[in-house]
Amino acid sequence: MANGMLNEFKEFIARGNVIDLAVGVIIGGAFGGIVTSLTDDIIMPIVGAIFGGFDFSNYFLPLTSGVSASTLAAAREQGAVLAYGNFITVVLNFLILAWIIFMMVKAVNRLRRREAEEPATPAAPPQDVQLLTEIRDLLARK
Repeated sequence: MANGMLNEFKEFIARGNVIDLAVGVIIGGAFGGIVTSLTDDIIMPIVGAIFGGFDFSNYFLPLTSGVSASTLAAAREQGAVLAYGNFITVVLNFLILAWIIFMMVKAVNRLRRREAEEPATPAAPPQDVQLLTEIRDLLARK
């Protein structure tokens, strides 16, 4: 029973789709880190500078009276907070990632359309067929 299940698992893992999916998840995780850094370290500071030098990540509304901290991390330790600045940052991360994926899919679709539009060059007939065609043409001329 266990050996049959192990063989079935090996067959499942050996499929190309599973390995492709695993690679996609790993690259997607790394790419998500890049987008998070782009948003947190580049875009949000610029947006903050445009809107008066504030940092979106520390914008929150205290939901209890005991919250008096000025940073989100400290405020979360004091009680419940509504971290809308962090939410804005996450939404921007999502929008950037979705836009990049859209552009990648658009490029792949464009390449596929080009390949579909290009007429496939017919393969040259085998040498024996070419020889028979030449013989036929010679006989037709006589």
